[in-house]
Amino acid sequence: MCDFDEPDLFTDESLIDDPHPYYDRLRGKCPVQIEPHHGVAAVTGYDEAVAVFRDHSGYSSVNAVTGPFPGLPFEPEGDDIGALIEKYRDHFPMNEHLVTLDRPQHTAHRALLRKLLTPRRLQENEAFMRRLADRQIDEFFERGRCELMGDYAKPFSLLVIADLLGVPEEDHRSFRAQLAGGSAPLENGEVPIANPLEFLEERFTAYVEDRRREPREDVLTSLATARFPDGTLPEVAEVVRVACFLFAAGQDTTARLLTSAFRIIADRPDLQRLLRDERDRVPVFVEETLRMESPVKSGFRLARTPTTLGGVDVAPGTTVMVLNGAVNRDPARFECPHEFRVDRPNVREHLAFGRGVHSCPGGPLARIEARVSIERFLDRTSDITVSEARHGAPGDRRYSYEPTYILRGLNELHLEFAPVPES
Repeated sequence: MCDFDEPDLFTDESLIDDPHPYYDRLRGKCPVQIEPHHGVAAVTGYDEAVAVFRDHSGYSSVNAVTGPFPGLPFEPEGDDIGALIEKYRDHFPMNEHLVTLDRPQHTAHRALLRKLLTPRRLQENEAFMRRLADRQIDEFFERGRCELMGDYAKPFSLLVIADLLGVPEEDHRSFRAQLAGGSAPLENGEVPIANPLEFLEERFTAYVEDRRREPREDVLTSLATARFPDGTLPEVAEVVRVACFLFAAGQDTTARLLTSAFRIIADRPDLQRLLRDERDRVPVFVEETLRMESPVKSGFRLARTPTTLGGVDVAPGTTVMVLNGAVNRDPARFECPHEFRVDRPNVREHLAFGRGVHSCPGGPLARIEARVSIERFLDRTSDITVSEARHGAPGDRRYSYEPTYILRGLNELHLEFAPVPES
């Protein structure tokens, strides 16, 4: 075990804007380290991360969202704390959501999502995306500038998921107003709800109950009547939690992916020209963006049994923190890992969406959202640049990243663009 003083991964502000020099130093000493502040096993090595993601008997996902906080509701005892985890599961934050479930409950609830994220449904959703992308761009196109996160990325990713889940288009404005930072005004006397999750739960409870009473030929009916693999009908609350999870996880991470991608496009004129000339490179560009700027900064597991990871002994009850951004720049897996390469042969090996049964179910959707957005922006503009007034001149850019240990992304991205000249 490496034993040396380290910054606190959870609170040190020096790690927010560019954590990669620290990740490199950490990995160079050992790919797994029990950090000194919270006793967390920090994983920066690619092979070690894959081992954690695939070992569902040795590691529980019960703490996947919050990591070591607020602490375990029990004292670990013995060489297998699996029974204690189940006994106290309802004491863990967000214990009822898909991301924190373990087998066999996770397998059953994930099956509900698979019935929605079918190739046919994704194809239908892509057609909506293209229309939506143009509508969003139309809102600011004449200005020749935008703040991408608020003007495009958040409302776009939110409404894509709304369409995927079958939310009626007449309700889209309400969803955007309540969930996308107030970028659309409320109507018909609707009152803002302070807790977005409360809004989602209320709406989807009403949708599911309505479709169970009166089934229709629509996506919401498919969601409401989907059954577990054993044929049982889920409780309404279980279906609602699946829908809410997809909204919460999909909107935020996709918005971060979009801002990262467009920052690179606007900062790198050479890459922008390449993508304009060779559109078939856009999908690989998206993959390399995911590798370089993983929207999920860290994911957590709880060790059930004694394990050895990367040569480090991990005791039952230890929180394991997989640093996705670090493992995606592991030089043992990716050559010249800090270089952005659109011809990287193994780029799809990145772990931005995790790996194994808990891999992000919305990964295919996020990829399509990014590809469609890039294509429509490139189609409608002749040049996209970063606002120097907002972010500084090339070589002296100023970007602000959200101070969270869970997610990686810009607070805002101000862009300027020139329209395609009329023929």
